[in-house]
Amino acid sequence: MSSRVQSWIPNQEDTSREKLRRRLLKIDSNLGDLEVEKLKFLCRDFVAYKKLERSSSALDIFEHLMTEELLSEEDPFLLAELLYIMKQNSLLRHLSYTKEQVKDLLPTQKKVSPFRNLLYELSEDIDSEGLKSMIFLLKESLPKVETPTSLSLLGHLEKQAKIDADDLTLLEYLCNTVTPHLVRKIETYKREKEAEQKKEELLSASDTNQIRQALPACSSEETVYRMNRKHRGYCVVINNQNFTSLSKRQGTDKDAECLRHVFQWLGFKVDIWVDVTKKCLEEVLQKYKSHPDHADRDCFVFCVLTHGQFGAVYSSDEALIPIREIMSHFTAQQCPGLANKPKLFFIQACQGEEIQSSVSIQVDAINPELIQPPLRDSVPVEADFLLGLATVPGYVSFRHKTEGSWYIQSLYNYLKDLVPRHEDILSILTAVNNDVSRRGGTKKQMPQPVFTLRKKVIFPVPLQQLPEMVSTDS
Repeated sequence: MSSRVQSWIPNQEDTSREKLRRRLLKIDSNLGDLEVEKLKFLCRDFVAYKKLERSSSALDIFEHLMTEELLSEEDPFLLAELLYIMKQNSLLRHLSYTKEQVKDLLPTQKKVSPFRNLLYELSEDIDSEGLKSMIFLLKESLPKVETPTSLSLLGHLEKQAKIDADDLTLLEYLCNTVTPHLVRKIETYKREKEAEQKKEELLSASDTNQIRQALPACSSEETVYRMNRKHRGYCVVINNQNFTSLSKRQGTDKDAECLRHVFQWLGFKVDIWVDVTKKCLEEVLQKYKSHPDHADRDCFVFCVLTHGQFGAVYSSDEALIPIREIMSHFTAQQCPGLANKPKLFFIQACQGEEIQSSVSIQVDAINPELIQPPLRDSVPVEADFLLGLATVPGYVSFRHKTEGSWYIQSLYNYLKDLVPRHEDILSILTAVNNDVSRRGGTKKQMPQPVFTLRKKVIFPVPLQQLPEMVSTDS
């Protein structure tokens, strides 16, 4: 008897589902037949068409979304996005959102495709006269419907494969003929789609294949480093601007702020150390090598912004410190808390005569004629390390005196753009390589990553959009 009584006691999961259903019931009570049709249309990419056709209420659609695990008490954002698109902003309160919060989250969390958004926006702007004209032009190919709507018309064209995300020829013809003022929406969609495709081309198949072939062999099942602990980890930034006799590194503060900005957004605790002497660097390395917090963190990032020779960096008092020596503090033997976790090092430093051009470009480099050791010798012979260096052997690394270095600025921009698309760190660095290598006219730079990673490093997409940087001159 006691076991039967106990089975009626709701557990936490049941309570959560019941709470969501109560919220959905309130939302449903405020949606009429027209809103249900709009929901059906917006959900065509998420729920099978036949299931949507059989749905007679918003509750039916909500049930399908929950079955597809696209709607839950923990993550109701898709429904919030749908209500926002439908301008049902007063209902967002039932999901604990405001209009402003949804708008801020859309750049990183949106699930409704640009194509679906375009069709919906067009349907809202096609008036009754425009609809009649379009129906007249398409009379021979349309099914007999007593009162077609602009939404059902566009839905029919899509269902019959007469329009899709890559082919808007018929839609352009209809708008050009009947509603010319709507053509600009289609043109904007096409421009944004083309820009997105160009961005994707940066990660060319050949570059990606080279990276994949260089990865250690693993099982056929794709492996990714764990990124779900309570804390992401520490990001340490060494920012050397002033030296005993070497030139001042103007623009480096912009790099340091960008690193702080993007890694805080990714969930890291960022610590910046300025004008670090050799003694201070040793203390910093000891501090983070033995930090007790590593045990419950996912990852570790260490960035160095300074002058250098290949394979080594300068402290502010101009001691030359091998990169390998810095990285060796974080091997599994030296730093057990980071064992089997990714350790990422980014170095803005290189070799070369310091120069200054008409556009205020400098180089972070000393003595380019020295014979270079292999770059791979800078990485400890142990798994789970990545070294991202601003340049390959024999080449300088450029830094603008107010806008920061080419490498760090590119790294900032591609982390910001590609992490929300679930790209792994090696794919991101490939895009950085492509970007930096195209800069500079006659002055060229080619970054190079070296790694002993065993799995993919994919940072979770942050819940909040990355705020814009406030531009400040160094």
